[in-house]
Amino acid sequence: MRNLGQQDYLGVWQAMQHFTGERNGNTADEIWIVEHPPVYTLGLNGKREHLLKANGIDIVESDRGGQVTYHGPGQLVVYLLVDLRRLNKGPRQMVTILENAVINTLRQYGIAAQAEPKAPGVYVNQQKIASLGLRIKHGCCYHGLSINNDMDLAPFADINPCGYAGLQVTQLADLGVKISTQELAVPVVHQLLQAIEI
Repeated sequence: MRNLGQQDYLGVWQAMQHFTGERNGNTADEIWIVEHPPVYTLGLNGKREHLLKANGIDIVESDRGGQVTYHGPGQLVVYLLVDLRRLNKGPRQMVTILENAVINTLRQYGIAAQAEPKAPGVYVNQQKIASLGLRIKHGCCYHGLSINNDMDLAPFADINPCGYAGLQVTQLADLGVKISTQELAVPVVHQLLQAIEI
């Protein structure tokens, strides 16, 4: 478990790539907890047309799955660096594990949330509260999930979140839950550890 505090997206992404490239069958799996300064990230198949207008926020073309999303202070980001072969889990199973970790965590705070099969992520009243995306390399995964906790949601208005025009986003603070991002990380990580048994 690594608590990285607030760090630039690019540096953390490169560190995940390095970790995954260097690991072997004996390398312990890791979970990284982080917040990022404002940044838009485009997934491998991300289309720039989903960036609706320039607003000065940096854009990083990432190697995760999915389209475009926004990261910023007040959003919990949890990266899962695990050996899928050792866990005997496939990519779809890992996506479900990430979704369920968020859904079960939100339930603890009295928030009913659900996954959307056609648009990966977690939603509350059709508004997106969590995004997820993974990259699989040599049977290992990295990247993970982000949950909007208590942040400025305005930058989401300048993109089609995850490639969906008009998709609304929400956060715990707007749903009446006021907790620190570090506090939110505790049940999320607990749910992940239970699901993948590391």
